Amino acid sequence: MSRASEQTSFPEQRSGIQVIARAAEIMRVLGNHPEGLSLGELANAVELPRSTVQRIVGALETEGFAEHGVSGTGYRLGPELGRLLYHTRIDVLSVARPFLEELSSSLQETVVFCVGERDSVLVIDRIVAERELRVVPQMGTIRVPFHSTAPGKALLANMEEKAVVRLLDLAEQQGTLSPSARKQLLEELEQVRVTGIAEDLETYREDVAAYATELDTYLGHFAITVVVPASRAHKHRKDYMRALVDAKAAVESKLGFTG
Repeated sequence: MSRASEQTSFPEQRSGIQVIARAAEIMRVLGNHPEGLSLGELANAVELPRSTVQRIVGALETEGFAEHGVSGTGYRLGPELGRLLYHTRIDVLSVARPFLEELSSSLQETVVFCVGERDSVLVIDRIVAERELRVVPQMGTIRVPFHSTAPGKALLANMEEKAVVRLLDLAEQQGTLSPSARKQLLEELEQVRVTGIAEDLETYREDVAAYATELDTYLGHFAITVVVPASRAHKHRKDYMRALVDAKAAVESKLGFTG
């Protein structure tokens, strides 16, 4: 390559890198606003001209990484990102499942593996206990407020403050979280950060208790949860918590702890 062509390529490389960086920032902002943003709101958030944002969002939309809401809610993250995350979850499950099975077997309780998705918690795997009195959670999105489940609280406790504020603001707007309950929840999250364990005693569902811990891995944040009948929750609470701490260390050692 001649010196002239090298000089020409450098600005092109810088321009390409700049576009990638801007696209990444736009996707981060959209990720923090699952309800959607207009082009003007998005331009203000990333501090770029509206025309520039429109071009980048158009390219992201073509590739499936952004989409326009069906009810005039602006732009949000598109389905292609979900497909990539799906393959990531398959990789996570291939590593985590033996540990989940071992945890369930040692405690003789149901264990679920969860991830946060927008304002909900998604159950992506479960090991159901083989005993007469047991809990059998359904797969898929737990369609209850993020803050009212043990895995949700475990994930909340390890999120950035602005993400927690957004989720709790949304819960207040939807009428599922009162100001007094929010204050109590924030105190509870501080305790979760100390112990590493979130608890739910019949908050999500009557007669059901759960204990959860968050996993911080290079593939993202997940939660392991032990789900038990409330009648066994208090008696074996320390056993559940101890086993979850050990499981967290074991899985993070395989998936790469990022903390």
